[in-house]
Amino acid sequence: MPEAAQPDSTPDAFLALERAGAFLRAVGLHFDSVTPTEVRGHLEVTAEHHTPWGITHGGVYATVIESVASVGASVAVESRGQFAVGVGNQTDFLRSHVTGRLDVVGTPIQQGRSLQLWLVEIGDESGRPIARGQVRLFNRDLPGH
Repeated sequence: MPEAAQPDSTPDAFLALERAGAFLRAVGLHFDSVTPTEVRGHLEVTAEHHTPWGITHGGVYATVIESVASVGASVAVESRGQFAVGVGNQTDFLRSHVTGRLDVVGTPIQQGRSLQLWLVEIGDESGRPIARGQVRLFNRDLPGH
């Protein structure tokens, strides 16, 4: 049986920020590399991401974690005519962050026929952990498959 071709490690056109909805564009997540077993990205946190108390809103972290896991998990099953949808997101906020670059890395813990579990970690420029999360995803058929 021929080996399945691996997706390119550069972000595909469907990952472009311009194609995302207004909500994801406002978050500003950029994908640096995407494979079935690792997703790397970053975002620049500004005052636009803040709570009324001047720190990054936890919803930003939860959104980034869900997005990174969903993209990685979907790339992992796209050769089967599927994509992945989140069914559970457990995000832990480890330390507050005000402004500056945050780096994001997502890797699968488990990739099964119908479910996947991804770990996503967000850190600051000094490498300190800011947030981490696990996302359980369900693999489902693409429309028309």
